[in-house]
Amino acid sequence: MQSFRKLAFVINAEKSGAPELAQELAAIARKAGVKKFKQCSDHELPRGFFKGCDACCVIGGDGTLLGVVREAARENIPVIGVNQGSLGFLTTFSADEARAQFASLLCGEYQIAHRTLLECKTGPGERDVALNDVLIKNDTNSRLVRLEVFADGKLVTEYYCDGVIFSTPTGSTAYNLAAGGPIIHPSAGVIAMTPICPHTLSNRTIIFRDNVKLTVINRSHDSHLYIAMDGQRNTAAKDDSPIEISVSPRTLALAQRRDYSPFEVMRAKLKWSGGFLEKK
Repeated sequence: MQSFRKLAFVINAEKSGAPELAQELAAIARKAGVKKFKQCSDHELPRGFFKGCDACCVIGGDGTLLGVVREAARENIPVIGVNQGSLGFLTTFSADEARAQFASLLCGEYQIAHRTLLECKTGPGERDVALNDVLIKNDTNSRLVRLEVFADGKLVTEYYCDGVIFSTPTGSTAYNLAAGGPIIHPSAGVIAMTPICPHTLSNRTIIFRDNVKLTVINRSHDSHLYIAMDGQRNTAAKDDSPIEISVSPRTLALAQRRDYSPFEVMRAKLKWSGGFLEKK
């Protein structure tokens, strides 16, 4: 694989040990031949921050990595996630693994996983992308909302619920899983739609193919819709315009070790037992 010579660091300085780890990894990178560095610890990256970089190293938790998705996808550069948080589904390198493997990774010892992004249109000229999920709900937390969902122009169903989650396979282990949705292999080409607390018990997750065009219409005339992208960027639907969701033509490139297994991560993070005790 291509070696990295121009590297950006995005650091969550609120995570204990993250700034110090960044200094260690930067020293390793210099010895490995990296010639150009950028560094940012802001919660919101400036537009074009990754321009001219070969890769981005994110040091923090999954939330920190989600914060770089738009800019990394726009510049089509790989993201190296180093976990200084708790769960670490996306930031797959531990601090110790990063220290031990960073030099070889920068020299080409890695694989790239191209993760699906969702594109959401919330009004004229208003578009954003999400790596995990798009959440649509009432702008008042205590109120239910009535939503109609269409797939390729045909009615799927009408929900009376707290909201609806549209999830990528990557995001299936996030809010989707907590709301009762299925775990989906990261490379599966699908979108999952999971209602939150629907008032019809038969309403369950629906899986759509990756080229579907989904449309959500607010049928609660006395309320307005709130859209959250990856749980970070929040907006309101423009004049209650239909909300359109589809798979983005862009993807996010995640740099992983060559023996990376998503099931290994799931066993560790979801605390699967993995076997039975032998009888004595």
